[in-house]
Amino acid sequence: MLIFLDIDGVMVPANSWKRPEFLSDGFPAFSHRATQALQRIISETSADIVLTTSHKSNYSVAEWKNIFAIRKLKTNKITRLTENTNHSSRKEEILNWFNSNTVFEDFIIIDDDKSLNSLPEFLKMNLIQTSATVGLTDEIASEALALLEKKHIHLHNLTV
Repeated sequence: MLIFLDIDGVMVPANSWKRPEFLSDGFPAFSHRATQALQRIISETSADIVLTTSHKSNYSVAEWKNIFAIRKLKTNKITRLTENTNHSSRKEEILNWFNSNTVFEDFIIIDDDKSLNSLPEFLKMNLIQTSATVGLTDEIASEALALLEKKHIHLHNLTV
């Protein structure tokens, strides 16, 4: 199971009137609600994280593991999309990743970027969108888990 994860607008709500709190590692604190929701998804699915955030290349994978650990998130494997040297849109970055990688497991994309609504259907049906000012919530985590369960049941029925 893979979670393609954005940070701003998902883990860090984007409130233009309020500067986010920064932790000792120099990165913004994740909202408590988003942290609990993401941990629930990871705990129930054993998902690995693929970072899609614009911050992905600012830190090494080891630094990302530390960022998540400082914010009390127990993660499995963390990887990231390649550095966005062409200034591609998030949609293009995700499409490029899927065009370059074969995925044999379930996945979800958690992002607030509205341009992802124009992803091809096979990707869009795995998109869970957050409100940028609210971020990831328990309700959205439930939606993500229900989507994965539905896909798992469908896949099981195809193989029986």
